[in-house]
Amino acid sequence: MELMPSPEELSLLLVEPSPTQQKIIRNALESAGVRHLYFADTVKSAIYAIKEHEPDLVVSAMYLSDGTAETLITLIKKHPETEHINFMLVSSERNRKQLESLRQAGVIAILPKPFSMRDLQRAINATLDLAIEQEIELELLDPHAMQVLLVDDSALAQKHITRVLESMGIVHIDVAVNGSDAVLLLEDGNYDLVITDYNMPEMDGKELANTIRSSGHLAHIPILMVASNADQPQLANVTQEGVDAICDKVFEPETLRRLLHNILD
Repeated sequence: MELMPSPEELSLLLVEPSPTQQKIIRNALESAGVRHLYFADTVKSAIYAIKEHEPDLVVSAMYLSDGTAETLITLIKKHPETEHINFMLVSSERNRKQLESLRQAGVIAILPKPFSMRDLQRAINATLDLAIEQEIELELLDPHAMQVLLVDDSALAQKHITRVLESMGIVHIDVAVNGSDAVLLLEDGNYDLVITDYNMPEMDGKELANTIRSSGHLAHIPILMVASNADQPQLANVTQEGVDAICDKVFEPETLRRLLHNILD
């Protein structure tokens, strides 16, 4: 197994317009062991810094003078040369709608202001985890032979989840943009696992799970639901309706690895 790198090896770009907040976050990052640290205060200067230094992780405030964190992460993720860069938001924003697009884009963490050192360390560890190929060990399945159906209407979320799965040795991944398309693929394929978003057009994740469980030849397939509102009351009973596990859309790779162990072994 490849050894996980240390925080000292991590290259990080901090995008923060407030000198005071920049100093606070910088001190916290250095206390966590980060040594290779670069700075920007706008979307434009951040893109320039990314081209110059190619960081492993971008830590950004929500609001910048020439855009938002959503603007920045969209620019990063749409280019093949930079789409692998991890993104963390540090913000006092509490509005779910404002945070939803960032969750869909596959941020590694959303930290509040002020944040705890424990939460910061977990986010850094998640970034380090993605930097290595750590194949998941399953008793009943060979990860390299597994057939996975990923169902999500967000192209950015598709890329992020695919990348996490590939880092675990799971490489045979088909993608559907909603439940209706997923049903067509399920009828023609032979899948070992379905990973589905909750909120989707035409047929959402709950309806897809019900369809799978009510189809005799599909009912055995394990289902992992990934939802940006996994802690909300409306999802409390989903596991009683055929979903094997629920994962928040802002997840650490180790969390996904543990859930897959639970539902596949």
